[in-house]
Amino acid sequence: MRHQDRVPPLVWDSVLPALLLLNVVTTYPARELPVAAALTAALALPLLWRRRAPLAVFGAVAAAAFVQWLMDVQLPADIALLVALYTAATHTGRRGTLLAGAVVEGGAVLACLRWVPDGAFLTPFVALSATVVAAAVLGVNVRTSRAYLAAVQERAERLALHQEQQARLAVAEERAQITREMHDIVTHNLSVMVALTDAAVYAQHRSPDRATAAMLQISETGRQALTDMRRSLGVLRTGEPDAERHPPPGIAQLEALADQMGAAGLPTRLEVRGGHTHVPATAQLTVYRLVQEALTNTLKHTPAGTRATVLVACSAQAVGVDVTDSGSRPARPAAAPPGHGIPGMRERAAAYGGTLQAGPLPGGGWGVRTRLLLNGGGAASA
Repeated sequence: MRHQDRVPPLVWDSVLPALLLLNVVTTYPARELPVAAALTAALALPLLWRRRAPLAVFGAVAAAAFVQWLMDVQLPADIALLVALYTAATHTGRRGTLLAGAVVEGGAVLACLRWVPDGAFLTPFVALSATVVAAAVLGVNVRTSRAYLAAVQERAERLALHQEQQARLAVAEERAQITREMHDIVTHNLSVMVALTDAAVYAQHRSPDRATAAMLQISETGRQALTDMRRSLGVLRTGEPDAERHPPPGIAQLEALADQMGAAGLPTRLEVRGGHTHVPATAQLTVYRLVQEALTNTLKHTPAGTRATVLVACSAQAVGVDVTDSGSRPARPAAAPPGHGIPGMRERAAAYGGTLQAGPLPGGGWGVRTRLLLNGGGAASA
């Protein structure tokens, strides 16, 4: 088949006409040769174009065969009728195949009536009819097989395209998740480190002990940021040790987060209601990141003296997160681009079927509220 693919189809189609003409030239006497060669050429040469115009070629071959029958000349080139029938059945539909088969079968009846001896009609007619049916059935089978292979190939291409699209969506989702993680880690820890650095600079002459404590807290925050980054990037690197040594933060680490924010200048009160041991690790990480981002925004955008309150309510079906503060936020300039913090929190909440509400409180301050559903399908997408 590899060699057949390398040879043009016209070369293969010219083999049979060439053999039929060679047979006529080498076997027929000189007085019969012109008529036999002309009829053989009329029967065989149209086969060169059988792939381009199968019905037209079949009509030309059938007409040549009828002329041959009228001239009462028997030729081996009659096999061209079977080849033309096979080609018509291969390239046309059921109606074209039945019409071509009926024409060839009629030619078989005429041939048997003229050239079969008396009393021997049945056997040659059955043999010729069998060859006609075989040629037609073979052509139909080839057409069906080609259609099936084309459908399989089209389905495979669609499946490959679908898989490629799914892979791209998975890559985009993973990239968005890593971006959210990096945003939360970098923004939170840098904000805390900046606040602690300002406090250390302010206290270095008046209270060296407080400045030293602030610097130690900066160092601890930096190490924690590196650990969080290694853990988050561990999904991209096989064999990353920190990703396995340090589990992702959860509800139990919120107390340390509140202490860290208090050291940075944002007194934070934490209240956890209900047990959280049944909450999946991915949901606990979502709660931690939501609280972390909300407190980071409070630390960045509120004046000194602001206090924050974190309430986490755990139940068997959901986890409620409520972060409020007492500070006022400056108005955002109209030309200022929107940040990524609140959209990122909304995406995290939506992964667990929650709707995040963030905005000013009626009595002053700012609030972030959401409720994560634990019995939905969001855990997988988180």
